[in-house]
Amino acid sequence: VQLQASGGGLVQAGGSLRLSCAASESIFTITAMSWHRQAPGKRREPVASWLSNGRTTYVDSVKGRFTISKASDKNSVSLAMNNLKPEDTGVYTCNVLGHLGQMLLDEWGQGTQVTVSS
Repeated sequence: VQLQASGGGLVQAGGSLRLSCAASESIFTITAMSWHRQAPGKRREPVASWLSNGRTTYVDSVKGRFTISKASDKNSVSLAMNNLKPEDTGVYTCNVLGHLGQMLLDEWGQGTQVTVSS
């Protein structure tokens, strides 16, 4: 499985961006798709997750501003980011978890840069 991420860029504070992440194939049963970010000089942190039971989770700093959603007909997930703040700056990377029988899937996509200017 390969993940293709897109949608990063440069935006002013208060602006919006939308990130997308698509899996190349769907033979695995997907159990979770998520976005993580790594700010300069900091460790990577989970930002938002979609779970196969329909639940979504968010880090406190983005609640009410970011929305993660999964396409119903394909293994892709989007992250709508509104009211962006300079502290949202970082490299955003998507992750997919799943399984196929005994085989476990834990795949990371390439990062996409998000820069929010003040």
